[in-house]
Amino acid sequence: MNLMSVNKKLYLIGIGPGSPKYISEIVKDTIMKSNYIIGYEYTLKAIGHLINKDFQEVYQITMNDQDGIYIKVFNKMKHGEVCTVPFTGDINFSESEVVDRLLEIFGQDDVELIAGISSIQVAASRAKIALDKSTIISFHVTEDIEERKHDLLNAVKARRNVILLPRPWNSNPAKEFMESNIAVYLRSNGVKTSELDVWVFEFLTRTNERIFKGKVNELENMKFDPLSVMVIDQVQRKSYMAFN
Repeated sequence: MNLMSVNKKLYLIGIGPGSPKYISEIVKDTIMKSNYIIGYEYTLKAIGHLINKDFQEVYQITMNDQDGIYIKVFNKMKHGEVCTVPFTGDINFSESEVVDRLLEIFGQDDVELIAGISSIQVAASRAKIALDKSTIISFHVTEDIEERKHDLLNAVKARRNVILLPRPWNSNPAKEFMESNIAVYLRSNGVKTSELDVWVFEFLTRTNERIFKGKVNELENMKFDPLSVMVIDQVQRKSYMAFN
């Protein structure tokens, strides 16, 4: 379904993991020039200091009503008006299902994506893990995750670092794949989780940021917030001196 927009500009922006310090200047400028802003409660709070409700229309959405609001705003927009949809982290990671839908509604030519700093990047920095030596996986999707679970298992058995987003699912705990579920899954598939180093980062860059460091087997009886990132660290670090 392509509603064929005519000069109705949509920006999809990444606002960073949560701290205002991680919002880029181009993202700030985009927010402030927008006529309409659509986002989830947490995301809107993170950019609240940049919103001017005197001339901007702001729509708070949930998973249940988002599609109707996207279409409502599209139909309401006039020639030359701008709408922005902010996403926590980076727009190009773990947001493809929403991005694809917005491209359907607004049309490819009238949508621009602006990258942000993702929680994956921040977690890698906190753990001092190189992204190019890691397998990066998001379970934060609605589609079936069995293939992604196999990717996780294969990466661990290949002794790669893994940086991942777990899968919260409040309405159906059977679909959850949080840190405790991941630990059980790996152990059940032959991984010696008591020997596997792990980090879990919650609320990255925020004032209530929490960090756990230990072994994967310890996660089996632990609960973490949905806003968390898990890092499995098992690659030996090598500087350029190793190759002289």
